[in-house]
Amino acid sequence: MKFIDEAKIEVVAGKGGNGAVSFRREKFVPRGGPDGGDGGKGGSVFAVADENVNTLVEYRFVKRYQARNGEKGHGSDRYGKGADDIELHMPVGTLIRDIDTGELLADLTHHGQRVCVARGGKGGLGNIHFKSSVNRAPKQSTPGEEGEARTLQLELKVLADVGLLGMPNAGKSTLIRAVSAARPKVADYPFTTLHPNLGVVRMDENHSFVMADIPGLIEGAAEGAGLGHRFLKHLSRTGLLLHVVDLAPFDENVNPAAEALALIEELRKYDEELYDKPRWLVLNKLDMLPSEEAEARAAEFLAQIGWNHPQPDDSFGFDMQTPRLFKISALTHEGTQDLVYQISTYLTEKKRLAAEAQEAEREAAAVTAEQPKTDTAVFKAE
Repeated sequence: MKFIDEAKIEVVAGKGGNGAVSFRREKFVPRGGPDGGDGGKGGSVFAVADENVNTLVEYRFVKRYQARNGEKGHGSDRYGKGADDIELHMPVGTLIRDIDTGELLADLTHHGQRVCVARGGKGGLGNIHFKSSVNRAPKQSTPGEEGEARTLQLELKVLADVGLLGMPNAGKSTLIRAVSAARPKVADYPFTTLHPNLGVVRMDENHSFVMADIPGLIEGAAEGAGLGHRFLKHLSRTGLLLHVVDLAPFDENVNPAAEALALIEELRKYDEELYDKPRWLVLNKLDMLPSEEAEARAAEFLAQIGWNHPQPDDSFGFDMQTPRLFKISALTHEGTQDLVYQISTYLTEKKRLAAEAQEAEREAAAVTAEQPKTDTAVFKAE
């Protein structure tokens, strides 16, 4: 199935039913009084995050979703039936914006999250509500409210812990195949990956993380060149980036260091926040070179990017205080076990620190709430 990560739809909530004007008519009950019931509520439209849905392809074909109107009120104090709500199931990670106002209506971050994107109108009031001591036979009622109508922009940003970054044919798809059950297409030519792939890397029963592979980037990606720029947004939610570098390119005229620096510059142009994310360096395809040549190429590459002699304004953007460098072969799985172990340890520690920070914030808020309030009353002098 084609990967669809953007769509535009129209949602229309139902109108509330009108209130009824009716009077009680029974034998031996003269002047029975008003008994018109209220109208039913219109149906609302809800967006629901569903982990079983992977793309927005459904919303490319069906563009309009309209809920039913509520029933009008009836006599004998009978209220109209409310219309059923509509639920639109969307992938986890979907952003929903109102196109007309630009407002972010929802960010579906976890399975089962349910957000109202168009609220149904309230039902109108029947004449039973207008009875008073001076108006024993009211003939007025109110109409039902109109439901909300919106044009929505849906944008999917996949949720992953780790994102793979690299030039076309750097071996990203081979790496995700090596460490997870994902099976993206792999071939000996560039641009074999045409849409993002997700793989779950499972360490044991209690420890796992999600890895995302996007199409390779090329120079000029920030301006729209190539395929990868369309999917860079999927890396914005990741907590860690792995920059995969091909140390044994087919073309001998290709300079891996120059390509790596150009890619990082494209990342900076596209999004500063994405550029500032923690990023580790992964040198791949060492199996295609003799061991001595592989070490020599790795040393030459690191020297050209300034890995051993970082400058204060290092253009490569790595955290040189705690550099993370891995030399692997995704094809033979050499070095991949240590890589995933280090990633798992890093993510576990990151989650622990985040949990401790949240707990500290809760404790500080509780202490503030328990402190006695200062008496600010002003007493007048006698």
